[in-house]
Amino acid sequence: MVDKERIWKGIRKRLDSENVTIRSVLLEFKWKLIFIFFLILVESAIELLIPLFIGFAIDNALGGNYGHALQLGVLGTLIILIGGGRRFFDSRIYARIYRRLGSAVLLGIEENRSSVKTARLGMINEIVEFLENSLPLLISTIVGMVGVVIIIASLNLHVFLVGLGATFLVFLIYFLTRKRTTYFNGAYNNEFEKQVDVISTNNGTLLASHLKKMMKWNIKLSDLEVFNFSMSWMVLMGFLVLSIVFSVSAGKIAYGALFSLIIYVFQYIESVMALPVFYQNWLRLKEIKERLEKL
Repeated sequence: MVDKERIWKGIRKRLDSENVTIRSVLLEFKWKLIFIFFLILVESAIELLIPLFIGFAIDNALGGNYGHALQLGVLGTLIILIGGGRRFFDSRIYARIYRRLGSAVLLGIEENRSSVKTARLGMINEIVEFLENSLPLLISTIVGMVGVVIIIASLNLHVFLVGLGATFLVFLIYFLTRKRTTYFNGAYNNEFEKQVDVISTNNGTLLASHLKKMMKWNIKLSDLEVFNFSMSWMVLMGFLVLSIVFSVSAGKIAYGALFSLIIYVFQYIESVMALPVFYQNWLRLKEIKERLEKL
């Protein structure tokens, strides 16, 4: 009777694992995730106001008024409280997601495929790491980018138009190399899934060949990123130079306003440089997701 109960329990677990997808696991925690994303939005909105209040504080301080400096301190305190509380909460939620998804995926793989299990557990960790660490940055970057664009447009229309042109060129660079990025990630993951099997052979020749192939694809991904980053950085440095020229030529009198505009331009550049990195991470996770759900 005990053996039959164990068998039926194993069958039920396997059936449960076959119905589990990344989407279904995330839906189990949807309300907690929505709350986390709400806190991220609030935190991002406050961060967006920081350069603006720095400008206000400078102009007011020159006139002997330090009210905006105190408001700046309040905004900084709110960022710490909201950000710290969110991290305390979301680390526990993502730990539960990792356990749930990891158990389901491992139960869905044939029991003798230890190398594949180990590799895919690492891939699941990449997905959870993205949700916990990269996704908040992505949301913050998008919110900041949209807000900064609106503020720049209100301060100087010429700077705004040049910024849109630079953004288009940067995204075009990364879009044109997306297929190579996906191919290199797929080849790397294929080799990664063989790792435990190769190590267990204790064959020096096979191990050396495996490590060489792993590093081959890693180097190709790195070289592609260096090319994309370098081209994008040249475009955005041109945008920064032009924004300074246009800002000064517009005859800005308030030093605080001029300082805020340049800070916002630099924030915008940081956002534009960050988004393609998230895009490349998404391409890798998309390949991993397809791999995990082929079981």
